[in-house]
Amino acid sequence: MSRFKYIHVESARGVQTITLNRPDKRNALSPELIDELTHVLSDAANCDCGVVILTGAGSAFCAGLDLEHLETMTAHTPEQHRRDSENMARVLRSLYEFPKPVIAAVNGPAIAGGMGLATLCDFTYAVPDARFGYTEVRVGYVPAIVASFLLRQVGEKRTRELLLSGRILKSDEACRLGLVTRIVPPEELLAEANALAQSLLLNSPQAMRAVKELLAGHATNQLDVEIEDAIAVAADQRSTEDFREGVRAFLEHRHAEWPSVHAKA
Repeated sequence: MSRFKYIHVESARGVQTITLNRPDKRNALSPELIDELTHVLSDAANCDCGVVILTGAGSAFCAGLDLEHLETMTAHTPEQHRRDSENMARVLRSLYEFPKPVIAAVNGPAIAGGMGLATLCDFTYAVPDARFGYTEVRVGYVPAIVASFLLRQVGEKRTRELLLSGRILKSDEACRLGLVTRIVPPEELLAEANALAQSLLLNSPQAMRAVKELLAGHATNQLDVEIEDAIAVAADQRSTEDFREGVRAFLEHRHAEWPSVHAKA
């Protein structure tokens, strides 16, 4: 029996497939899922697989933060907010610095933290109907941790546009921006991801590891500083009145009435 409740792991032909397995919640990120994914990635880094595929069960890849957790977050202490932010930063950085090739097979929406998981993989294959977006500002939150990675992927001007607007991208636009490697029909997604994995297994694992270490190493010192700053910003934002109102409005399916606007009136 698997020791993981929300993640399914399967190994075959040198490839380990990690499936986010909360289909009834659109694979939303709960603290438990984040913790399990951190442990699964650690296990995969040290097992005998050569390539990892990350995908989601059901109709979504990952819909972002779990609504039930979102609702309780407004009552958390500053220490709890910081711990949550640290845990999210840890799993995203684990993906970014993972020693083996990682392929995201994006089978549906990848929103907020889910977009981070999908696009920090070395290769991102997505179905045509997948959607991407850092929507945090819509609920009064700051996508602080992903900002450093997105800057490296698309540059500052595009990062500002995506993070400030919180808009949703279709797969074809995400592909044009370089956030998606290839668009694949749904019925071929896992087969194509596995075909890519098998081709990668023909390469030198030591050389691929060295490539990944080289690329990640260029950013290490800067990321250390940026991620620490991002954790502080993310944790602090969760204590603001705008965040509390944003969460309430989201859960009540209404437009937010931002306290920061009324404070200036």
